[in-house]
Amino acid sequence: MTGTEKAALASAGVGVVVTALKFAAYWLTGSLALYSDALESIINVVAAACAFLAVRVAAQPADDDHPYGHHKAEYFSAVIEGALVIVAALLILREAYLGILDPKPLDAPALGLAVNGVATVINAAWAMLLFRRGRRLRSPALIADARHIVSDVVTSGGVLVGVGLVLATGVLVLDPLVAGLVALNILWSGWTMVRDSVNGLMDQAAAPEMIANIRRLISHHGEGALEAHDVRTRHAGSATFIDFHLVVPGEMTVSESHAICDRLEQVIEAEIEGAVVVIHVEPGDEAKQRGVPVI
Repeated sequence: MTGTEKAALASAGVGVVVTALKFAAYWLTGSLALYSDALESIINVVAAACAFLAVRVAAQPADDDHPYGHHKAEYFSAVIEGALVIVAALLILREAYLGILDPKPLDAPALGLAVNGVATVINAAWAMLLFRRGRRLRSPALIADARHIVSDVVTSGGVLVGVGLVLATGVLVLDPLVAGLVALNILWSGWTMVRDSVNGLMDQAAAPEMIANIRRLISHHGEGALEAHDVRTRHAGSATFIDFHLVVPGEMTVSESHAICDRLEQVIEAEIEGAVVVIHVEPGDEAKQRGVPVI
């Protein structure tokens, strides 16, 4: 089992524990806000399971039917998670609306706040760990899962404030009002997750700083070539596909140009984790004077 798979499986386990604590807090208090928080956490568990399945598929090697690998499976997981976040937010908004129409008193709010607080601390700590692991492994599914957990932490924070205000002021309608406000934030989080994942499915280019680094590596390590042009990149899960045209002197032998390509591939793949480099060699008269000059 890969590190990404282990992290996704652990996330599902943490989600089950946190959800159980939040439902216990709701059972103790009868708070609509706490119920909404627990409902959102159920989505976390489902999302973590989706992430685990996605990273298992993405880890499969390339085959005849998928010669570029299965990396994009993680983006499908991230889209599903974003959609689930949006669904959870809409469900919370519905419950908040009904609660505003008919606010109810809370039972044992202090104990409920304590239990929910423990769940929130666990979630926040796990989200930070998952973000670091997802970025290190360059896993869209783990990063989407971490963002989902962060939205749950935000939900819990708002809920704790709402229930605390109800406890302090006795104004019952504050409970559903805070739940509704937090749901709007969750909607935005879900939309962001879907947007970013769709960009990955649409072969979005690498970040500008990564492209600048690639061009720098070509320029500094392409000794013997004249220039490189049509540098293109695209992300697919943890892989970054890079291709470009390398212009060499017309009299250069195939072996000599191949040695330059090997050197560039090794340098780029060593610098950029998950890089897959393809280079098309062209003779000197194909130089466009607008590519990456080799210095």
